[in-house]
Amino acid sequence: MSNISGIAGSDYYRQIASGTRLERAADGAAELAIAEKENAQIRGLSMGKRNAEDGKSLLNTADGAMNGIADNLSRIRELAVQASNTAILSKDDQRMIQDEIDQLKQGISDIANNTEFNKKKLLDGSYSDGFIASGANGSGLTLDIGSATLQALGIEDFDVTGDFSVDTIDKALSMVSSNRSMIGAQSNAIDHTISFNSEAIINLNAAASRLEDTDIAEAATELDKEKLLQTYRLLMQKKQQEQEQQKFSLFF
Repeated sequence: MSNISGIAGSDYYRQIASGTRLERAADGAAELAIAEKENAQIRGLSMGKRNAEDGKSLLNTADGAMNGIADNLSRIRELAVQASNTAILSKDDQRMIQDEIDQLKQGISDIANNTEFNKKKLLDGSYSDGFIASGANGSGLTLDIGSATLQALGIEDFDVTGDFSVDTIDKALSMVSSNRSMIGAQSNAIDHTISFNSEAIINLNAAASRLEDTDIAEAATELDKEKLLQTYRLLMQKKQQEQEQQKFSLFF
């Protein structure tokens, strides 16, 4: 019974049973401190990765909305070119074309004013402080999306029944294209961050594992040595007891 109790109290037995070599400072104060720092980095990187993934989703939402605005602008440009054909079209024809343009402009306004992510409006010009904490220590990058309202695009008063220029729509399309390019560049940067964090988490987990996890083969070997030593001690104790009993019997 004492043999089993002694082995069960062994550090190597505990390490094999738990699979962890570092459970207390006495197991290796310096290594435990390093492992704790690495685990803190892992948790920070994991949260940073989640933040970056949320930022990626936000940018995808903004880009999808910008794409819808670009489609409307392309149709407005097509109608503006049609309305320029004054040799054929009457004022009434131009007013009918303007009616469709007004509907398209309203569509742009609705997209710009109602596109949200987590209740934050993205394209109405109010989006600010778009910081993505993607690093292990809270570092990261700031998002810039740009406004896509009728005022920002310069088409609030665009009307083909009066003086107008197709260049006005071309400038609006150029602005949307520029905003989408900026969103795309930021999205690529976030992809890089997510990839970096994922790789760093794998490497840090491996490093922490080398420090914390029990080397089962090594621990089992050391435990076997302890068993042999303990068995030897018990045998020696038993032999000593027998010798003492023999000495004692000589007097009786």
